Amino acid sequence: MPSILVTGGSRGLGLSIAEKLAAEGYQVIAVARQEGDRLGAAIDRIPRERGSLTFRAADLSDIENIPRLARELRKEFGALSGLINNAGIGASGLLATMQDAEIERLIRLNVLSPITLTKYVVRAMMADGAGGRIINLASIVGFTGYNGLAAYSATKAAMIGFTRSLAREVGPMGINVNAIAPGFIDTDMTHQLTGSHRDQVIRRSALRRLAEAEDVANAVEYLLSDKARNITGSVMTVDAGSTA
Repeated sequence: MPSILVTGGSRGLGLSIAEKLAAEGYQVIAVARQEGDRLGAAIDRIPRERGSLTFRAADLSDIENIPRLARELRKEFGALSGLINNAGIGASGLLATMQDAEIERLIRLNVLSPITLTKYVVRAMMADGAGGRIINLASIVGFTGYNGLAAYSATKAAMIGFTRSLAREVGPMGINVNAIAPGFIDTDMTHQLTGSHRDQVIRRSALRRLAEAEDVANAVEYLLSDKARNITGSVMTVDAGSTA
């Protein structure tokens, strides 16, 4: 059973991805600071004859602890077939008034943490010689920009550049590296938008609707599958046509 590590897997997109992969027969390790009720319920729902979903606690902003985390996960679950770098934080606000500490926190968790974790996972994949898949969760704001999201957009643009360059580095070892760039996703967060703002986002999309977390999870599943064996260094946009 292939082992897949999903960061930020206790809620939101990460939880949707973890649930989808476990239901499709993967051994999924969801890493987050706390398990939470939603992940706990999801673990109980996964049919035992299919895949598995396991939680492991870790604070990925603690960069110095990432090498140990990677070693422990490999020792417990064996070689990882895939890594889904989903954990991250969002922060809105004009750059001119944003606190320096908030900018540093964004970059630490959204860029430095996934790059460092990927380093140690890729090392193990190379040592095992069986290839693997790395999927980075970016965002459409990484290439379109958005008012009030300058710092956040910078972190997502960084992940897109990281994806394309790493694909070149590790491709000869049979490791595929891709990114998924969601737009506004129909989640609890977008339901908190004012009616006019939400309607504006929907009108701007080609399909006149918001994409859903399940759509992103389906994209992850596809990129992990043999059907995507010759796709690497790409950015898959899942936004119901907002950027069409």
